[in-house]
Amino acid sequence: MNLSTGKKLFLSHFLAIVMVSGSIGSYFYQNAINSLLESVQARLKYSAALLSSLVDVSDLDQITSPADKTHESYKKGVAHLRELVATNPDIAFIYVMRRNGPEIRFVLDSDPDTPADPGEVYTVIVPALLEGFSKPSSNRELFTDKWGTFMSGFAPLSGGGGHYIIGIDMRADEVSNKLHELKVTGALSFAFSILLAFLFSHFLSRSLVRRINALHRRCLEVGTSTGAALRREGDELDQLAVTFGDMLTRLQQSQADLERRVEQRTTELSLANQQLNAEMGKCEQIALLLEETARTDFLTKLINRRAMHRFLQNEIARFGRTGGAFSLVLVDIDYFKNINDQFGHDIGDEVLITLSRVFESAVREQDIVSRWGGEEFLILLPATAQADAFEQAERLRQLLDSDALQIERYPHRITASFGVCEFNPEENLEFLLKQADIALYQAKAMGRNQVCIAAQSGE
Repeated sequence: MNLSTGKKLFLSHFLAIVMVSGSIGSYFYQNAINSLLESVQARLKYSAALLSSLVDVSDLDQITSPADKTHESYKKGVAHLRELVATNPDIAFIYVMRRNGPEIRFVLDSDPDTPADPGEVYTVIVPALLEGFSKPSSNRELFTDKWGTFMSGFAPLSGGGGHYIIGIDMRADEVSNKLHELKVTGALSFAFSILLAFLFSHFLSRSLVRRINALHRRCLEVGTSTGAALRREGDELDQLAVTFGDMLTRLQQSQADLERRVEQRTTELSLANQQLNAEMGKCEQIALLLEETARTDFLTKLINRRAMHRFLQNEIARFGRTGGAFSLVLVDIDYFKNINDQFGHDIGDEVLITLSRVFESAVREQDIVSRWGGEEFLILLPATAQADAFEQAERLRQLLDSDALQIERYPHRITASFGVCEFNPEENLEFLLKQADIALYQAKAMGRNQVCIAAQSGE
């Protein structure tokens, strides 16, 4: 089939544009969906882990059947869950479950309309729920039960011995609406790209064919070829090739002028290349500045949580290669909220900055200090067993508690609580951080301004 140049150009441009736009659109569409779901999952995990420490498990063993709804412990527990739900508009329900062998039963449920009864068996198989008895987890997709369609997060209750779990449900409406919007937007974008590809290819092919024909007529007008005017075989490009064959002699006469232009353009490109190298140097400097900003806490100039997480992963990898030991010290400033409330956040910031400088100057050269979040600091002690880490933490605590540390605009003494934990090769990083947090909580429970060591696994 002998197609004209216009049709060939139209088909080639149309197919190329459709393939490129379809590939790019599919890539960004899939990334948008994955980013949305990953964001919701991370949020659910964090919320469940945070709430797990706010529920007291001491009275939960007494709640086993619907008859226990009259018990004061059940009423207080449900009221507490509903208070937690009220603090976050994104949460639909919060509930507590107990695992009895292969069965999972409800203990508490914040649902005000159709709450699950104590002891009611939950029959829906949810892998994330089972995983939640050992560590924070969340659903990887929407699931439906008799209460509705949700995405949920789970975490084991502190002190529950792996038998109790707290779950939070986020209604699926918001997630479904966003997914639907992405799908509709993707479909409309694809349809629009097809339309644009058609119009672009149509007008481009017409424009090119029109220019080819105009060029052919112009060549004939100047008398370069008499045979080209009579040629009818092939398409427009074939006819133009004959005409240009007759113009070869004229082109050879232009060689000297062309060489001069090439030399001029080469000089211009050299200058442009020098400018490009200068711009690339500026870009590298900006990239280094952005990298430093991404790993440093803006206020204290310590490394931030993200950068510290990488140091911890590297230390675990080094431990796997060479052995030895390393420990963590988690520090929390005592009564920091009172400092902000009574003296203002600028004084609170000054306290944080001062303690950051104290920690940096007081630790050993190999130790790494980071701002872990809020008024918390995390110190990595490489090649340090738990007993030595305790001594280092106690030295820091005494330094803070002494008269040597003074803050000009804050008249009171600053104290802090310390949680110490040594890395156990049988556990992972999340467990290590959890143990340090538990030790810190024990130090606070003992009256603050204390150093506590996390109990080793199996003790």
